[in-house]
Amino acid sequence: MELEKARPFMAIVFIQCLYALMSIVAKLALNAGMSPHVLVAYRMAVAAALITPFAFVLERNSRPRMTFKILFKISILSLFEPTVEQNLYYSGMKLTTATFTSALCNALPAMTFIMACIFKLEKVKIKRRHSQAKLVGTMVAVGGAMLMTFVKGNVIELPWTSKSKGFHGQFHAMNTPKQEDIARGSIMLVASCFSWSCYIIFQANILQSYQAELSLTALMCFMGMLEATVMALIWEGKNLSVWKIHADVKLLASVYGGLVSGLAYYVIGWASKARGPVFVSAFNPLSMVIVAILSSFVFFEKMYLGRVVGSVFIVIGIYLVLWGKSKDKGGQLPPNSGCAETVVKTDEQRVPTADNNQVVPNSGQLMTPKPATQSQETV
Repeated sequence: MELEKARPFMAIVFIQCLYALMSIVAKLALNAGMSPHVLVAYRMAVAAALITPFAFVLERNSRPRMTFKILFKISILSLFEPTVEQNLYYSGMKLTTATFTSALCNALPAMTFIMACIFKLEKVKIKRRHSQAKLVGTMVAVGGAMLMTFVKGNVIELPWTSKSKGFHGQFHAMNTPKQEDIARGSIMLVASCFSWSCYIIFQANILQSYQAELSLTALMCFMGMLEATVMALIWEGKNLSVWKIHADVKLLASVYGGLVSGLAYYVIGWASKARGPVFVSAFNPLSMVIVAILSSFVFFEKMYLGRVVGSVFIVIGIYLVLWGKSKDKGGQLPPNSGCAETVVKTDEQRVPTADNNQVVPNSGQLMTPKPATQSQETV
């Protein structure tokens, strides 16, 4: 019985560790010269190859009829996520660090809440405590993101980084981003969160007309692969050498990303059904902490006071929004605290639709809409 209760905890911690490791592997591939646009295309190809057989077999009798209108909507949806969102995310990561990226993207729930208010999918009753918590949490999270971007602060010395000399010191110096790169990367990461928020809002419409979750996921992965490939060809021009893959960290980043996405689809979906989306969301900052620790070893990355304080503010804001949304009767809006990579983009972010108060589940890297009464995860 005790083991049965502990399984959801172990599952979520395991997935958080996999996502944290994925951030490190992706950053290693980017540092090795891999194009972020090519990485997105390859990763979507792996994810599509992984999920398509399951969709073809398991939903062969329940798949809704495909129409041109639905296909067009799916192509637009996949343009927001994964194509634009992940391209901006990896480009921002290349200019900054894995830790900075993981922490800054935790502001996504606050941005999604703002978008939901703009599109009148989220109602705020200012006199109620939970609505006040959502508003304050949003402001705190946004303030933390700004603090991370513009305030560096003193170096927080760690035992294994404080005496980095010789090769270690040179390695750290070579991989320390410049302040102008931090600013550019921050803009890309915020734009990435905005694209993901648009995806969450837009998927409410898709949910009503196509509810075969595995088939929809496979289609989104396939469309995302095509769109990401076209974007990479345009962005990289005639430089075909960027598409070369050898048995190195670049291949590992592409394959590992797709495999982790497929695994998370099942594990996080099961955990959400067993304990609820708020339970899953509560573990999101764990990935940020793991990434920070691993980065200090792998990249000899140093921590700065301003960024640590900013991260703390973002986490506090997340939990205020979480708590406030958990008190709503219409649904829950737990954060997908990562942009497409960092945190468990694997929780359920639920946004009430304008007409029938259904909820739209949101998850991680790729997300599949499904009925309001069910849970789901990303690919």
